[in-house]
Amino acid sequence: MKKLKNDTLLRALLRQPTEYTPVWLMRQAGRYLSEYNQTRARAGNFLALCKNPNFATEVTMQPLARFPLDAAILFSDILTIPDAMGLGLYFAEGEGPKFERPLREEREIYALSVPDPAVHLRYVIDAVSQIRGALNNQIPLIGFSGSPFTLACYMVEGCGGTDFRQIKTMLYQRPELLHHILNINAQAVIAYLNAQIESGAQAVMIFDTWGGALSHAAYREFSLHYINQIVAGLKREHNGQRIPSIIFTKGGGLWLEAIAESGCDAVGLDWTTDIAEARRRIGHKVSLQGNLDPAVLFAAPEIITTEVEKILTGYGHGHGHVFNLGHGISQFTPPESALVLVEAVHTLSRKYHQ
Repeated sequence: MKKLKNDTLLRALLRQPTEYTPVWLMRQAGRYLSEYNQTRARAGNFLALCKNPNFATEVTMQPLARFPLDAAILFSDILTIPDAMGLGLYFAEGEGPKFERPLREEREIYALSVPDPAVHLRYVIDAVSQIRGALNNQIPLIGFSGSPFTLACYMVEGCGGTDFRQIKTMLYQRPELLHHILNINAQAVIAYLNAQIESGAQAVMIFDTWGGALSHAAYREFSLHYINQIVAGLKREHNGQRIPSIIFTKGGGLWLEAIAESGCDAVGLDWTTDIAEARRRIGHKVSLQGNLDPAVLFAAPEIITTEVEKILTGYGHGHGHVFNLGHGISQFTPPESALVLVEAVHTLSRKYHQ
């Protein structure tokens, strides 16, 4: 198999020596780039953009033409799985994702089935293959999925940005129903991520965006338990190459030790967690990814550079750090600020790897 020209990210995820700290950005292909907005306009809408492998490849590659990033991430959406389950995903203009048929009735919940990625999510699998071809072994491609609980939040609430009343009522009142949804979701995510790996994803990430909304006990029972199942079910090698896995629970700083025990290779940190403390707690077990506050990118270039240095200093000397934001890049971010960030990481991190 042809070797990657730049495999710094994969080595960092596996805590192997690197010359510098690799960097990529959550939501790096997105609305802060004018070229993305032009492609989205040509596609007609967001879902049409996701479901066309040519468009998905085009927007995945756009940030790589601007910034010397160390990884590409598949352009898709976490809600492709519930959409493939028949819940009727749509995007209301300016309102984010919604489902026509949210899960409220017991019969609907027990009728859920695991979609076949080769059939119901073929457009994603085709996009992975196409993006790998476009990357031409320059940098690795990250595949991803939402976590079972995060997917369930949208499936039960019917939209994002809620107070979690519907899903938490189900969690406490009818936990067996939620466990059924989560079990189906976990099976679906395993099949989906493994299909991405077989099509060319060289690392995979699980986005547990809403896990931090849970109580201490509920997080372990309703989120982490199913993430553990997924990690256990993932292909750890493909074509002789190790496939690292990353888990990111937004608001998950309380549970770092438990997340690190999942068997994943890296734990993503949001900006509320001190990276020095995270390294002390779990850095001997896993790599760490993160964790600049995305709002730093609205500041002046010299401030961005200072904040980058703080995180690099916090992590300290040695390997096993992938630089990233603590959540997705804002659509209002000036692209020049992203360039300042990437170049600062590459320049300032080298002294920590000598």
